[in-house]
Amino acid sequence: MSSNSSSNRRDFLKNTAKAAGAGLLYTTLPAESSAYVGAAGEIKVAVVGCGGRGTGAAAQAMTADADVRLVAMAEAFQDRLDQSFKGLSKKFGDQVKVTDATKFVGFDAYKKAIDLADVVILTTPPAFRHLHFAYAIEKGKHVFMEKPVATDVVGVKKVLETAKQAKANKLNVVVGLQRHYQKSYLDVKSRLDQGKIGDIVSGQVYWNSAGVWVRPREYQQTELEYQMRNWYYFNWLCGDHILEQHIHNIDVANWFIGSVPASAQGMGGRETRNGRDHGQIFDHHFVEFTYPEGQVVASQCRHQKGCMNRVEEVFQGTKGSVTVNSGNFGVIKSKGKVIYEHEGEYDINPYQQEHNLLFAAIKAGEHKFADAENGANSTMTAILGRMATYSGQDITWEQAMATDLKLVPDLSSFNDTAPVLPDRDGNYPVPVPGSTKFV
Repeated sequence: MSSNSSSNRRDFLKNTAKAAGAGLLYTTLPAESSAYVGAAGEIKVAVVGCGGRGTGAAAQAMTADADVRLVAMAEAFQDRLDQSFKGLSKKFGDQVKVTDATKFVGFDAYKKAIDLADVVILTTPPAFRHLHFAYAIEKGKHVFMEKPVATDVVGVKKVLETAKQAKANKLNVVVGLQRHYQKSYLDVKSRLDQGKIGDIVSGQVYWNSAGVWVRPREYQQTELEYQMRNWYYFNWLCGDHILEQHIHNIDVANWFIGSVPASAQGMGGRETRNGRDHGQIFDHHFVEFTYPEGQVVASQCRHQKGCMNRVEEVFQGTKGSVTVNSGNFGVIKSKGKVIYEHEGEYDINPYQQEHNLLFAAIKAGEHKFADAENGANSTMTAILGRMATYSGQDITWEQAMATDLKLVPDLSSFNDTAPVLPDRDGNYPVPVPGSTKFV
């Protein structure tokens, strides 16, 4: 790329960011000045949230294209940023252009990092996603953001609102529901669209595993810092594991059926993971999602050691059935016979593929990805399921969306009051079906 074209591109990015900051829409600009202008040369990336997933996503971004440069990092915790920077620098060398001046720590660090990039990776705990997404789109940035995209209804509505702005500004947005980029799922879905199993009438979706990490409370931690270090166990930060992990399977149900549920009812609780270190979340949920055309999908997720593990989706149609899972496997049967089987041992890793496609589109100056609305709808579906299991009630989509459920407070430092507090014995409030209201 010539120095002149580099200068032109820098000028373009600078000017369009100013326009976005002033509230102008790119659609008001001449087509040749839009974000679709091919991003020849380096593509500047910032990562917001430098934990394991953020580090992995940054690595996948730099693997996707040799011209990707990581230029800024933002994180609530200094040690996590330092650890991520060290690992990425060791692996990617000169592709990491982050300096001490472009490492940002704190609750407003995301703004400083996003300002410096063309593309932003949003991988903090999901509580903050809608806030970071809104700022990134306001500033005219392309986005990769992890799922779920919120933990409450207010957050979902904000993402839906921002998704419209991203579309209008023709900014690519990819959400980490990577099954949409996985060859086995895409091949199976294409055959479902051809009517190989007829109309889907029911399904079962599973995320049953042993669970995740626990980080012990440390000396002199504030309550808010403790919760943010252990974000998985607090609903305002994580949304419960029906949202944080099982969303993948719920998302497939929505995708294959082609709709969001009309209602949900279910049950859940804590059987084996019920100590003070386990915060508020349940260790099992079972939900029946009923779709507008009458399909019923049984959804189950469980975090209990020593039990059957299963992460998979199964659907029955009027002419056959399909089973598909993240192990690059899919099988379609009709009248007891296998009519298609996908065992893609060497299929590309979908986590890498979603970045490959995103950066290829950006480099080509194309607007190909607008995942935010789907990400918001799948997030809301999982929240609806959580509402059903926490309350024990049958809840419609309209009832849930009509609420202003807001779990995430405005925060500026670790000395702020956490939105939930333990009792004198150190136990946190846990939902009780039959007593807990769904809002």
